Amino acid sequence: MNVYHFKKGTEICNYSYSGNILAIRLNRQRLLVCLEESIYIHNIKDMKLLKTILDIPANPTGLCALSINHSNSYVAYPGSLTTGEIVLYDGHSLKPVCTIAAHEGTLAAIAFNSSGSRLASASEKGTVIRVFSVPDGQKLYEFRRGMKRYVTISSLAFSMDSQFLCASSNTETVHIFKLEHLANSRPEEPSTWTGYMGKMFLAASSYLPTQVSDMMNQDRAFATGRLGFSGHRNICTLATIQKLPRLLVVSSSGHLYVYNLDPQDGGDCVLIKTHSLLGSGTSEENKENDLRPPLPQSYAATVARPSASAASTVPGYSEDGGALRGEVIPEHEFATGPVCLDDENEFPPITSCRGDQQDKATPS
Repeated sequence: MNVYHFKKGTEICNYSYSGNILAIRLNRQRLLVCLEESIYIHNIKDMKLLKTILDIPANPTGLCALSINHSNSYVAYPGSLTTGEIVLYDGHSLKPVCTIAAHEGTLAAIAFNSSGSRLASASEKGTVIRVFSVPDGQKLYEFRRGMKRYVTISSLAFSMDSQFLCASSNTETVHIFKLEHLANSRPEEPSTWTGYMGKMFLAASSYLPTQVSDMMNQDRAFATGRLGFSGHRNICTLATIQKLPRLLVVSSSGHLYVYNLDPQDGGDCVLIKTHSLLGSGTSEENKENDLRPPLPQSYAATVARPSASAASTVPGYSEDGGALRGEVIPEHEFATGPVCLDDENEFPPITSCRGDQQDKATPS
């Protein structure tokens, strides 16, 4: 493993390991190196090896997660070869926290939210996604991605505010789930025949087998993004770009797809731009937006459709997270160009750790 300072174009240090490096994760305090049967935790300030977690179950895909919140630096990795057991480890105190029985089948994907207070997981079956609280490991949410079997979940990602969770797989659909409990907002007594039947249906589920009742109580996707392909590995994430929520999907073919996400109504996400990451860097606007009927218009269609005043203003929602339809964002609040961070004082500093540190990182 080589660590470089890209701004100065110099190598900070390098390490050698006993096996192939399958994954690397880092935040401002810890650097995690995952091998098939061991995990190395380094202190990112001086790159010293702090802990080696040995004798973990075989992990040929290098599945692991590290919280980007450096105040806790939680680490998660598979704890079993046959079941979806997750080991939660405190990368700050270098002590195990708990073991979470997340799924019956083996794990396919795990991810922390930005604060390190929640952990999402999916099994190789790929039909159910669960969210657990950290550090106690209690189940908070359970979502059903679909009824298909053997769907490979390739990535899970929370939005920065932890209100949404997206999941991509080897199918042509990216699912977005909304993390909210609706039980407290439901009326005590249903006011319609449909509501009454729904309440009776949920009550009857308590008399059914556990697997059946769990499936009935699982929440479905809040929004979906449709890809023009399937069978390719891809990675998804949720971001806020110029104060508008976006779904970003990168495919193994070298393309970045940008979708609009309606934070209020969900539904189908509108593809608004495609970037080629391997070619000239040109982008293409989605021409299908111009073919949509003018009425009715959803919030997603409104923000995606170009208008005559698009050069100076754009409809969006307020910065504090409250969705206000039709609010106009002033042009001066937009970023004037690419964000350039001055990382002269950022970690890791330039240190000479090539010789003796390399020997320390090499397991005996």
